Amino acid sequence: MGVKFRAALIAVFCCCMLGAAVAQDDGPVQRIPVDKNAPPPKETKPPRSDQAGPDESSSKDTEIDISPPAGDLKDHPGADLDTGDSEFTPWNPFKAMKSVEVGDYYFKVENYPAAISRYREALEYKPRDAEATYKLAAALEKSGDLKGAMQDYEEYLKILPRGPYADKAHKAIDRLKQKGIRTTQAANVPK
Repeated sequence: MGVKFRAALIAVFCCCMLGAAVAQDDGPVQRIPVDKNAPPPKETKPPRSDQAGPDESSSKDTEIDISPPAGDLKDHPGADLDTGDSEFTPWNPFKAMKSVEVGDYYFKVENYPAAISRYREALEYKPRDAEATYKLAAALEKSGDLKGAMQDYEEYLKILPRGPYADKAHKAIDRLKQKGIRTTQAANVPK
């Protein structure tokens, strides 16, 4: 019974396929009579929507205004993305995390310029990253850039006033004040 059933199944399948093939046939090709005395067709270029110049969009009427609304910068301070740089680094927390890890290695082996570079790279990928900001401040302090360290310690306290490095940042700010470094801005952060 198994062999007969398989043979019948194959026969039904073949019939279905043959029926589908016949159904797709368009029939005989119809030939349109052609006048042999007619002139050859003229060469025409595809139509254009307008006669725009090479530096002008052919869809001038469909341009969308993407400028911010009036008063937007006042309503949303700090939201402007124009940093003056011509390059834009996309937000990527994974690359930022990796840059902090590499910066930690350089900090551990006392290669402070390399650590500073990697912490700044982390801040390019993830601006206002509290950990990278604190560690950048510590590396700047070790390298002798005390004003930069003061700025970044204060920035860390703005980002995370009660964060894991807040006590260390407050102590570092006090230490830098004793060395004569003044705060660059009034750090209104709770201790």
